[in-house]
Amino acid sequence: MQPPKSPVLLDLSNCIQGLKQKLQELNQLTARKIADYDPMPKLEVEMQEEGFVIKVLSERSCQGLLVFILEAFEELGLDVLQARVSCADSFSLEALGNKEKNEDTGALDAEVVEQVVSKAIQNWREVSEI
Repeated sequence: MQPPKSPVLLDLSNCIQGLKQKLQELNQLTARKIADYDPMPKLEVEMQEEGFVIKVLSERSCQGLLVFILEAFEELGLDVLQARVSCADSFSLEALGNKEKNEDTGALDAEVVEQVVSKAIQNWREVSEI
């Protein structure tokens, strides 16, 4: 049998329990906010006389994303004429792509390029979440 607790110890025990509960709530809230702040990289496609300018930007590093984007370019039949890529603390790609000269391929516009690259980004995200 334990001796009865003094009122001071009871108050202190209740206070500690309350702080533990608040800490758990804060940890859960923080985990949800981190999960919510995982935006898709931003994509912009512009049609120009010499081809397409494709820009992909993300505030965080996106390991493996470049491979998915280059595969999308290949799927589209785009030759990359010039590109700048940074994958250090953030991800940044600016590429100038031109349609390969091939009679078998159909017309290509900025909307189609944006759809295919956007799908590649989505595929990368699904794979990277596993």
